[in-house]
Amino acid sequence: MAWDAFALILAMLGLGMALGRTSLLPANAPETLNLVVLYVCLPAAVLLYVPALRMEWALLGVALTPWLLMGATWVLVTLAARAWRFRRDEYAVLLLCVGLSNSSFIGYPMVRALLGEDAVQYAVVYDQFGTFILLSTVGLYVVARYSGDAAPTVREILLRIARFPPPWALLVGLTLMPEQPPEWIASGLRRLAEAMLPLVMLAVGLSIQLRLPRDEVRPLATGLALKLLVMPALAVPISLAFGMPAMMLRANVLESAMPTMISAAALAMAHGLAPRLAAALVGYGIVLCLATLPAWAWLLARIA
Repeated sequence: MAWDAFALILAMLGLGMALGRTSLLPANAPETLNLVVLYVCLPAAVLLYVPALRMEWALLGVALTPWLLMGATWVLVTLAARAWRFRRDEYAVLLLCVGLSNSSFIGYPMVRALLGEDAVQYAVVYDQFGTFILLSTVGLYVVARYSGDAAPTVREILLRIARFPPPWALLVGLTLMPEQPPEWIASGLRRLAEAMLPLVMLAVGLSIQLRLPRDEVRPLATGLALKLLVMPALAVPISLAFGMPAMMLRANVLESAMPTMISAAALAMAHGLAPRLAAALVGYGIVLCLATLPAWAWLLARIA
């Protein structure tokens, strides 16, 4: 593990939590930082790492893993909801918050910190071909079905994808971007990509909520256990079935172990679906993943 990067993660998270309790920054500071990451740092990371990809069968497994885990999420959450009689809105939130990982904002810098630079290219595949498309399709369907809204049309889904910058960066990275661009371009992209870690952790610290919804403790515990423990455990046999080499397997499992996607929780909250539960899954998930992710990285180093 790159302990200096992990120390920076903890420092920026703590700084954000401290600043969030003051009036030094405007109320919309987390949203502004997230937009900088979304429109600048994330596309830069995609352009930096995607051209180095070598197309192989195992990469299909990386792209398919989040889809397979979403299917497993649907089964496991349905069983848990029936056993413990979760409310309809709690069920919807668990589908979103367990099935969708924070595979880009937190995923890229954490994979880089825990596994190294070479592993980030696989995180990009997991995120862009898996999590992002899932959010734009299955995610929209879930909130529409359980909030009473009309289901999104194919045109609306395609427009949502087209308005998101990283897919365009992915297209350029797969077609026009050389594997070794001029140094001034590579250096600029590298600096922008490296800025993602402190900016994301600062934004998370500013907006993190650790309020325990006492009447929703059971769905909260269920969601955290499934997201941080069960999903990565299921990703191990999936990775082995596709014959992934060691570094690819570790990145694939680690991406599956990421906490809840902040955008998924925000989507649920915007539609009035158990907002306290959604916020708690994000907040507690981020805090707990600071222990579970290094533990998974340590375990993976010994089995792959």
